[in-house]
Amino acid sequence: MKVRGVIMSKSILDGRQILLVDDEPDILSVLEEEIKLDCPRCTIDKATTYEQAHSLLRKNDYDVVVLDIMGVRGFDLLEEAIKRKMRVAMLTAHALSPEAMKKSYDLGARAYLPKDKLGEIVPFLEDLLQYESKAGWKRLFDKLEDFFDGRFEGDWKEKSGIPYW
Repeated sequence: MKVRGVIMSKSILDGRQILLVDDEPDILSVLEEEIKLDCPRCTIDKATTYEQAHSLLRKNDYDVVVLDIMGVRGFDLLEEAIKRKMRVAMLTAHALSPEAMKKSYDLGARAYLPKDKLGEIVPFLEDLLQYESKAGWKRLFDKLEDFFDGRFEGDWKEKSGIPYW
């Protein structure tokens, strides 16, 4: 497969069912575009409200669910997706904090991604499918530690309470 001028192996995401949820349609468009570049055979459903997303979660089985935290009751949707044994990545700009990260982890999310990293969404979602929860969180922290260090207070690792440091 040739993507962005580079020959790549097929993505583990290609051909998967993905649900993207965000109250900002432009964010959904960027996510879909980024995913489709590397995974043209993915089936992507999108929702901009809690009600739409909840209905889709109850009707369909998704390999990956990406949930905004704010604006769509992301934590409530996370609980529903986890009950249905779906792998979930939380996505945020406004709820970017060690506390929201910890809550995401505690409720069963597989990843906590800043919207600043939308252009790198595919490798994060591939990790979600390839690794069990603990190993996936460790990989996430290895990739984003410098980013989080630059955004959070010095003791954010302790505040997050996530045992991968």
